[in-house]
Amino acid sequence: MTVMTTLAIRNKGLRPGPMVERNYTVHKHGWLVILTGLLESLFYLFSLGVGVGALVKQIELPDGRMVDYAVFVAPAMLASAAMNAAVAETTFNVFGKLKWMKLYDGVLATPMRPRDVAAGEISWALIRGAIYSTAFLIVMAALGLTETWWSLLALPGSVLVGLAFSGIGLLATTYFRNWPDFDWMMAFVFVMFLFSGSFAPIENYPEAVQWLVHLSPLYHGIELLRAFSLGELSPWLLVHCAYLVAVAGVCLAFASRRMSKLLYK
Repeated sequence: MTVMTTLAIRNKGLRPGPMVERNYTVHKHGWLVILTGLLESLFYLFSLGVGVGALVKQIELPDGRMVDYAVFVAPAMLASAAMNAAVAETTFNVFGKLKWMKLYDGVLATPMRPRDVAAGEISWALIRGAIYSTAFLIVMAALGLTETWWSLLALPGSVLVGLAFSGIGLLATTYFRNWPDFDWMMAFVFVMFLFSGSFAPIENYPEAVQWLVHLSPLYHGIELLRAFSLGELSPWLLVHCAYLVAVAGVCLAFASRRMSKLLYK
């Protein structure tokens, strides 16, 4: 606690550093556990992108361009990896610290505030997401699923996806009462995973469903990363970025207020 107090006093603005340092200290000997979270998205890539891709061969994009199915699916799995890392860190882990370990009660005995706690947990979730995304992008490159050097922009793009879902996860956690409540969050994430254009262009969906898909943060993340991966840059990328930033901003603002209520009640 001495290190956390010293760092908190040294910083005058938002102070996420102490929470990040605390999480790093706890996890530095258990990186293998963190990296196992990457395996789910890799399994989907190999089973669907590569396995099903051997049957589907190629898929037609909305602009008429034909690409290998694995090339089409890989950016979606990258976005899903970023989402899974952010959601796992800001839901299960934060809830355990908040409701059962009562960790934050001790943290608030230092000069840190609830918004510092929120910022620290978000920062750690982004670090975890960046690790997942970097490893996944390396696998994509090794498999020949990146068609242009623009694919490197998928890394900061995936961090933006992680930011949006960190906000969603943290806000949802402040409303959870017990562990069974997580079933709703996991169902929400799984539905987005299936119906956000992950495995087929959304133009194949009924028009009414397409409107719903456009509300999905994961859809905008997939479209952003897919455009970088295929080298298809357009003004629509700004729309996708703006949507993700807006979701992150709104959710984080409400999550910080909720954290203050819960920790000071």
